Amino acid sequence: MNKILIVDDEEAIANLLRMNLVKAGYQCETASDGEEAADAITERSFDLILLDIMLPKLNGYEVLEYARSMDVPVIFLTAMGETEQKVKGLKLGAEDYISKPFEIAELLARVETVLRRYHKTERRIRVLDIEIDTDSRTILRGGEAVELTNKEYELLLLLVRNKNRALYRETIYENVWGGEYSGTGRTVDLHIQRLKKKLGLEDHIVAIYKVGYRFVP
Repeated sequence: MNKILIVDDEEAIANLLRMNLVKAGYQCETASDGEEAADAITERSFDLILLDIMLPKLNGYEVLEYARSMDVPVIFLTAMGETEQKVKGLKLGAEDYISKPFEIAELLARVETVLRRYHKTERRIRVLDIEIDTDSRTILRGGEAVELTNKEYELLLLLVRNKNRALYRETIYENVWGGEYSGTGRTVDLHIQRLKKKLGLEDHIVAIYKVGYRFVP
């Protein structure tokens, strides 16, 4: 199980992050200031750090130095519009940044991307009778191989990693197709229907009226 350190002096945000990451299967620890974070990094092992920039005692840039010395990847948490801070953080070695306020689905997708880049993700994900091999991007259902397109595969991962959570069509489209959702067209719906049919998930991918979909394993 991947272990993530959440560093944010806003307790509500830290608790929200922790709750959703734990639901997604991660082990989490929190720190409310830079010194506490630096101590945690030097004393314990983490796979990823979610790091606010504006912190008491030591700021996020200073904490980043501790993380880099331990070869732990960092995702910065920044307020909207703080372009200079984002650029500075990336230049200093942060892997990515997430702007507040954030969508939980986007957060989980970015966390997974960075962990995968550092080869720290689960190689196999099992849910129902489905096994997902994230290295080879192959799918088994009941031990039999199932062919999915790239978009169907990414859609399945998004649903599985956000199980029991309502996902807006906009969120699904932006995370799988990488563009802004126009509100028209049935791309998401058609891919959901094909995924249901290929993997026998008719009873597990639930449509939510005027919202989107929820995966209920």
